[in-house]
Amino acid sequence: MIPLDTIDKSWTLFLDRDGVINQEKENGYINSWNEFIFYDGVLESFRIFKKYFKRIVIITNQRGVEKGLTHPDDLELIHFSLKQVVVKEGGLIDAIYFCSALEDRHPDRKPNTGMGLRALEDFPDIQVAKSIMVGNSLSDMSFGRNLGVYTVFLSTTNKDVNADDDRIDITYDSLVSFARALNADKF
Repeated sequence: MIPLDTIDKSWTLFLDRDGVINQEKENGYINSWNEFIFYDGVLESFRIFKKYFKRIVIITNQRGVEKGLTHPDDLELIHFSLKQVVVKEGGLIDAIYFCSALEDRHPDRKPNTGMGLRALEDFPDIQVAKSIMVGNSLSDMSFGRNLGVYTVFLSTTNKDVNADDDRIDITYDSLVSFARALNADKF
């Protein structure tokens, strides 16, 4: 179980992107900023997270690039715009790591830990024992377990996942539900 009442500015939050921060495109990829739609409450969530986490890092698989469906410049614009909006609304994103590889065995492709290890290298102050991965897939949860961090499963797009799965520490229905629970636990 995640000790929510102990989370302070020494903790790190890893977030998946599609299905966590923004709506997923059914049977497709978010290929442009125009297609990027924030879930309700996400910007509020980032404001709350900024109060409690030292580092906020997005870890996202983006196969659409290698499939030729998402132009690399468009992905860069999506991530640039995402960071700008979040910061403008009082939140924080320290870094966004993505893996465009098609091969599941690629070291950066979740559930493999390559993107997380890069974050640990780029931000030496990140403590694995004081980190949480939030995602909407069992691959995200496996990434968290493989990296050695706590896991939060969001049922935004996968309502049928068994919350008792040993890769999941706690489940919420949305990012804002998790953020509000964290905030409520402090008062």
